[in-house]
Amino acid sequence: MSENSKPQDSAKDAAQDAPTRDIPVAAPITQAQKAARRLSGAPSSDYAAKIKLEDHLDPEPMRPAARMPAVPSDDEIAAALSKSVEDAKTGPSEDTHTSMITMRPPAEEVARRQAAMEKAANTKPVLTRVFQVLIAVFYPIVLLVLAIRLVTSSFFLWVEYHRPGFPSDSFGFTTDDRMTYGSYTVDYLLNLAQSRYLGDLVDKFGDPLFLTGEVSHMADVKTVIVMAFMAGLALAVVMIIGMMYLARRSFGGIRRALFAGSIATLALIIAIGVFAATGWERFFTDFHEIFFTDGTWTFYTDDTLIRLFPSQFWTDSGIFIGAFVLVVASLTLAFTWPTKDRRKATLAAQRPGRRAA
Repeated sequence: MSENSKPQDSAKDAAQDAPTRDIPVAAPITQAQKAARRLSGAPSSDYAAKIKLEDHLDPEPMRPAARMPAVPSDDEIAAALSKSVEDAKTGPSEDTHTSMITMRPPAEEVARRQAAMEKAANTKPVLTRVFQVLIAVFYPIVLLVLAIRLVTSSFFLWVEYHRPGFPSDSFGFTTDDRMTYGSYTVDYLLNLAQSRYLGDLVDKFGDPLFLTGEVSHMADVKTVIVMAFMAGLALAVVMIIGMMYLARRSFGGIRRALFAGSIATLALIIAIGVFAATGWERFFTDFHEIFFTDGTWTFYTDDTLIRLFPSQFWTDSGIFIGAFVLVVASLTLAFTWPTKDRRKATLAAQRPGRRAA
């Protein structure tokens, strides 16, 4: 052996004789431990093995803050998993820091919200109020038109001509003549015939029953009557529609509307009655001046219209119209009066959650 090889052999023998340094190897990690580490934020097995290897190779000791957390046992992992499943079912516990913090609003805010809700519940729709006002306003007009329709009938003529005290015709018309000619006149007001319906009528002597001026005036009366009846019918239809709406949307709405309408009707008919009673002639004249031209509605006492419809007829007609409207409006007022029971029923129906009838 040469001198050059001796140092090499000596170094080799020294390396073999030097003590070996054991490097610890991380134990295998189960699947449960991996799941627990993922939940707790612990590093993975590969990363943990690398840390241990660097710990042994690095001459400087690892700082405590950088050391790997302890691996939990299988019992701790099972307990953590069961607690996670239980929290998912029942929600987080009271002491969980991530639970939502509920705060009750101030008492003033609660009172304000309750007042707003009660006001919204008690506020009536606009259409409900509109129909109630329309019914109250239209009621006296419809009732007055209905009374006029009862007067313009053959039955009312018969009652007038046969009632005791009704003045007879001093120019020769019998009760039967009056009933016959008067029925023609009333029928003309209600049918679709032209003015010749009256112009072609003759008496028992063959003379025209009505003069030209009388026929012209009756044509004007027919125009006013037809317009009044059509207006009354249209208003009655609106009232019926409004009542149908109120019957479904507002408990007691029809009753309140008719109650207000009956009060308005009584006030109106009483005012008209006082004016007519204090001066019938003036009332009769003012009424005709509103609808007819001057000079077209005045006739002589021997004209047919005056003989069929004397002043007593118009007085009785006015009394009948006033009495009819007064009685019907009074009955309506009595049946719609807001009694204690009716007010209780209305308040009970207006409670939140109950459907209006």
